[in-house]
Amino acid sequence: MSFPREFKVDKSRIPSETWRCFMGRRVVASYCSSFLKSEMLHIYRQVKALRGVDTFVVTKEVQNTERFPFDDIEIIPKRRTNLLVHGWLKFVERRPPIVYRGEYQTLDSLLERHGADLMHIYFGHTGVHLLPFIEQWDKPCVVSFHGADVAHKQDIKDYPAKLRRLFDAVPLVFARSQSLVDRLIQLGCPPEKLRINRTGIPLNEFPFVDRQPPPDGKWRVVQACRLIPKKGIATSLRAFAIFKKDNPKAEFFVAGKGPLQPELEMLAGGLGILRDVHFVGFLSQRKLLELYASSHLFLHPSEISPNQDQEGVPNSVLEAMATGLPVVATRHGGIPEAVDHGRTGFLVAEEDHVGLANAMQLITRSPDLLRQMGARAHATVVERFEQDAQIDQLESFYEEAITMNGASEPVKSNLVAQLAPRFAEGLPAK
Repeated sequence: MSFPREFKVDKSRIPSETWRCFMGRRVVASYCSSFLKSEMLHIYRQVKALRGVDTFVVTKEVQNTERFPFDDIEIIPKRRTNLLVHGWLKFVERRPPIVYRGEYQTLDSLLERHGADLMHIYFGHTGVHLLPFIEQWDKPCVVSFHGADVAHKQDIKDYPAKLRRLFDAVPLVFARSQSLVDRLIQLGCPPEKLRINRTGIPLNEFPFVDRQPPPDGKWRVVQACRLIPKKGIATSLRAFAIFKKDNPKAEFFVAGKGPLQPELEMLAGGLGILRDVHFVGFLSQRKLLELYASSHLFLHPSEISPNQDQEGVPNSVLEAMATGLPVVATRHGGIPEAVDHGRTGFLVAEEDHVGLANAMQLITRSPDLLRQMGARAHATVVERFEQDAQIDQLESFYEEAITMNGASEPVKSNLVAQLAPRFAEGLPAK
């Protein structure tokens, strides 16, 4: 059945489940406890880029709305509960937080109202929090792991055991890199449930820049990340201090914020490079792109934390590579899955600031190497991390999980013929 071009439907008059049946599209709830923290741009891009399914966001709190605008957000409110009931559930019956905080019924009702076929939960520790719901809901959930959620969680009792329960409760588990897949297998996830869901980069937002050595010797080095231990910024500062001995006009720009900033500023001062190290804070996307475009080298010497906190494939590494920046980094986590040693950059051992400085010197002493590595870096992102291709794969994983749960194909029945006249009249479907 075809409709005239000017045919319009007032979706607000139609129950969501009816609308889904009419259009024959899956509905996916994207659950993220906070939507969104400044460092979660990659999640925003993924949710916004979904096009083969309809999605809405479920969250407990909304942050940074100007940076991350989204039309369809459901906020789980903090419910006012009877203190006696709350205390009984928490301390006597030992029920989990999602129950004694009153989130369970709220989540169930809003998923039903939207006609959700599946819920995608961001981060493993959030999946652990939602375990009682996941195990009871009659639709499937999938959980994606990004790095920090495979670390030891001192604030979550029996976290490894609860992760194994989570793995049993969901049909599929997503990981951002092969390194995280390997870690999840160590934690007890069945290999057949694991799927790699890589970060997608919108290439139109990161145009390629053909870089030339600076004629005045003012090399610009950049690192963009949160200022936390696993990002290895202290190693970057020590390497830059060595690099600067032969390149006195060089400057180092650190884009990001975090608890280590005072300590890092003190280190830069002790190394005698504070004047040429610029902590520029979190930048807007436009400002960050300008910084990438004006720089010559990108550093990211990540290191594993004592609690096993590790990287997937750092989003900033892929953005920098997309613009043609050669990367000098470490053999850590998923970084070697993006950076080909000797082709798109160099990889050294974790905490090896001397090796990092030597790699920087190799690139800056060879104009051909600078250009060739930059061109290959861009090509790698196009081939392995282009956003549309990654979204297509993610949506195929959604369909796989729904099918594994025993759901039927989306309904495209004669509802179209039955309901179209009423929609055209602007009347609610009965």
